[in-house]
Amino acid sequence: MGMPKDVGIVDLMIGFSSATSGRRFQFLQPQLRDEESATMATPISYMFKGDANALAEGDDPVRSTLDAMDRFGVAVGMVGLAGEVTERALAEHPDRFVASLEVDPNDITGAVRSVRRAHGSHGIKAVTTFPAGCNPQVPVSDRRYYPLYQVCIDLDIPVVVNAGIAGPRVPSACQDVMHFDQVCYDFPELRIVMRHGAEPWQDLAVKLMLKWPGLYYMTSAFAPKYYPSAVIDYANTRGADKVMYAGYHPFGLTLDRIFAELPAVPLRDHVWPRFLRDNAVSVFKLGA
Repeated sequence: MGMPKDVGIVDLMIGFSSATSGRRFQFLQPQLRDEESATMATPISYMFKGDANALAEGDDPVRSTLDAMDRFGVAVGMVGLAGEVTERALAEHPDRFVASLEVDPNDITGAVRSVRRAHGSHGIKAVTTFPAGCNPQVPVSDRRYYPLYQVCIDLDIPVVVNAGIAGPRVPSACQDVMHFDQVCYDFPELRIVMRHGAEPWQDLAVKLMLKWPGLYYMTSAFAPKYYPSAVIDYANTRGADKVMYAGYHPFGLTLDRIFAELPAVPLRDHVWPRFLRDNAVSVFKLGA
């Protein structure tokens, strides 16, 4: 059977094109030290060919993303709360987009309050965070994150955390997958979703998902031909309910490229619907 075409795909990381894509990464500028990063359009340009953020003059960014979603059967996309375009998309298309909120836990009280506000005003379905992008950096198991983990439990929403080597040229030890072991132990009720690969610790990520019921993985920021084989092997066996699809449109990849490569991913027939939709609906409670 292979990859199905009519499941109503959930994309757990999608956004809107912009003529000023570099602004998304301005928060990282104080941490970048190498000369090349200062000259690139974004701090991750070295990893991706071309400009996936290109938007023709006069094009509507919301319509552009919806058209791409429609071409490939993406029913729902999770977008980060960030500015007028996202607010409009959520207001005009509540059946197509759900919201998440990115946080930096260095301001512990401010971050907790922002999560509670966003949950009340937008019904956010997740908190997301980039430990290596925080300034200063915050390890996944650091005490500064703990109040945020607790508020996610209280609101019954997952936390999505970058795992593995960071794409931008900043240190990555704070995203060592071993940190998740301590967090899962301290917060057994928390649903944690690792994003952005977990490499080079993908085997450890699998081992920890076997160990901890609340630990999951999504495929964001990786073109399908580069999905870690350890994760795909796990999805095909004991991890059928633990691995979820997430793209990276338009931050570094387009849906055109993702869906050109996705059918070649060697998932078993019964795993595809779970990977593309069912696991996301369950973990992020998208029916609620």
